[in-house]
Amino acid sequence: MKCLILAAGYATRLYPLTENFPKPLLKVGEKTILDWLIEDIHTSGAVDEYVVISNHKFAPHFREWAAGHALPITVVDDGTSTNETRLGAVRDIQYAIDALKLDDDLLIIAGDNVLDFSLVSFIEYARRKGTSCTMRYFEADPKRLSKSGVSVIDGDERLLALEEKPAEPKSNWCTPPFYFYRAEEARRIGEAIADGCDTDAPGSLVVWMCQHATLHSMEMPGSRYDIGNLESYQKVQQTYRGIVK
Repeated sequence: MKCLILAAGYATRLYPLTENFPKPLLKVGEKTILDWLIEDIHTSGAVDEYVVISNHKFAPHFREWAAGHALPITVVDDGTSTNETRLGAVRDIQYAIDALKLDDDLLIIAGDNVLDFSLVSFIEYARRKGTSCTMRYFEADPKRLSKSGVSVIDGDERLLALEEKPAEPKSNWCTPPFYFYRAEEARRIGEAIADGCDTDAPGSLVVWMCQHATLHSMEMPGSRYDIGNLESYQKVQQTYRGIVK
């Protein structure tokens, strides 16, 4: 299995902190956000390569970071240099697949999220289900739901549909940016793009996949801290206590 880490964004809401430095390499406690993520994932023994998808502006930062690791990390530069010219998450995924000729099961994660639970449980869930999978968490606030990807789930945890930023949410299940795609579904990402799948948000790929494959959704067993601005970064710095196994 390959782990694709989405890290090509420009984090403009965190300027000036991220104006010349990538958000996933910000420190939370004694580690970078990326270190928290990959060191946890690596305990699963399931991943044989970590692929960090970066923009051209921040690729040198990620290469320097990767050089200090014994883990198998590859940095892919998508060639973009500004927020206005970014490829979008779905095109970045396909770019990495094409550049590295990947034909594997893929764990795809946003590289700028801090978690207090282990993603190993998600990998194990996907193995049990034998399908491509997403995660979900309950959100009571209608305003937050309207800014998120909202899932519709049946009684067997099958993901029936996902809608990005719905005006009238059909459930309270939000979908965070952590996905498992079997190789069979990963091979269809190019087809999804050609079919008109929105390419900016990674959840848009799930919208398309729901219509073409069987997916399941695991309830998130802990909390996710999305660092969206300087205030939220400062709060995480003060309150984060690490991953609970």
